[in-house]
Amino acid sequence: MPVLVMKFGGTSVATLDRIKRAAKRVGVEVAKGYDVIVIVSAMSGETNKLVGFVGETSPLYDAREYDAVVSSGENVTAGLMALTLQEMDVPARSWQGWQVPVKTTSAHSSARIEEIPTDNIMAKFGEGMKVAVVAGFQGVSPEGRITTLGRGGSDTTAVAFAAAFEAERCDIYTDVDGVYTTDPRVTDKARKLDRIAFEEMLELASLGAKVLQTRSVELAMRYKVRLRVLSSFEEQSDEAGTLVCAEEEIMESNVVAGVAFSRDEAKMTLISVADRPGIAAAIFGPLSEAGVNVDMIVQNISEEGRTDMTFSCPVDQVARAEKAMEEAKAAGNINFHDLVADQNVAKVSIVGIGMRSHAGVAAKMFETLRDEGVNIKVITTSEIKVSVLIDRKYMELAVQALHDAFGLDRAA
Repeated sequence: MPVLVMKFGGTSVATLDRIKRAAKRVGVEVAKGYDVIVIVSAMSGETNKLVGFVGETSPLYDAREYDAVVSSGENVTAGLMALTLQEMDVPARSWQGWQVPVKTTSAHSSARIEEIPTDNIMAKFGEGMKVAVVAGFQGVSPEGRITTLGRGGSDTTAVAFAAAFEAERCDIYTDVDGVYTTDPRVTDKARKLDRIAFEEMLELASLGAKVLQTRSVELAMRYKVRLRVLSSFEEQSDEAGTLVCAEEEIMESNVVAGVAFSRDEAKMTLISVADRPGIAAAIFGPLSEAGVNVDMIVQNISEEGRTDMTFSCPVDQVARAEKAMEEAKAAGNINFHDLVADQNVAKVSIVGIGMRSHAGVAAKMFETLRDEGVNIKVITTSEIKVSVLIDRKYMELAVQALHDAFGLDRAA
C-alpha cells in the first residue's frame, strides 16, 4: 500500500473533540487505500507547562531528564489518537520515539535525527495495522536516553518519516489553510498560494514566515518530500492547502512569490575597527561561540586603516552580542571605538525563484520603498531574495506597498 504521512500540530489536537476531528481526517485517507503514519504534537500549551515544571523543580536541570519530562506531552496525544481511531474501527497503535526507533544524536533538547529504520512499523502494516500514530519531537540517543529535537521538532519528525518510508506526500495540518503571499494580518490582500517551490519556502521560513519550520523544509528539499500545508479546521478537497514541491512541478509563478518580515531585529555597528586580514573572523567567531544568530553583514569602505562593521541579529540577543564583543576587545583580539545597537528595526524581504531570470526586481523594491518615504539601513541579496533593514514603525507600510507593487494579490 502507498504510505501517507499526516502531521497534526498542537492546536489541531488541543482537545478531545479536535483529536476526534483529526482522526476522522485520518480515516478518510485510510479509506482511500493508504497506510498512514500520523505524527502528533503535544496538546496546545502542554509543552510549555511541562517546561515550567522542570524549571520550578530544578533551575540547573539535567538535560536528559528535561527531555524525559518534556517529551511526555506527545506520548499522551499519540495514545489518545490511537484510542480514538480504534473506536472508529481503524486498526491503529501508538509509537514512542524509542519504539520505532527514531535514532538521534546525543544533543539533548536539540538532537538531530540520524536514522529511522522502517522494519518495525512496516512489519505491523503487514499484519493489518492501518495507522501508526507516532509521538513527534522525540527520539532516542545512542546511549538509549530519550531526546527531543527542539523547536519545530514535530514538523521535522514528519518530513523525516516521509523520507524514510518514501511516502507519497507529507500533509502538515495546522491552524492556517496554507502558505500566503504574506501575513494576512498585515494586509487583507494576501493570497493563498496553490504551490510554492522548496527554495522559496525555505527562504520565507528563514526570513520570518511561521507556517513551517526551517529544518523541516531543508529536509523536505534534500529528500524531495512533497509537503502540503492544510488547515485542521476547514473542509478539505484534494486541491486544498498549499503544496511545497520541486520547482519543476510549478508551471507558472509570479517573479516574487511572497513578502516576509521579521519584527524583532536589531542592527549593531562596530565603529572604527582595525581593517586587517582576519578581522571578520575575530568578530564573528566570538559571536558564534556566544550563540548569537547573525544575519545581515555589511562592511563599510575603509578609511585610514579603519572600517565600520554592521550586522543584524534577533533583538533578544543584543546583550549577548555586546558581552561577546567587549570580552573580545578586552582580550586584545579586536579593537573598536564604539558599539552602537539600534533595537528599533525590522527586516522585510521579497522572495521568488523568478528573480533569477528577471532583471530590475531589486530596483523596483527600492523605488517602492523610496516612494513611501521608507529609508533603507542595510541591504542583502541572494539569487532568489532581497532583504532590507528599515525602521520598525514602517514595517507594515513597507510590506503592504511591496505586496501591491509586485501584484501578489493576483495569480501568475
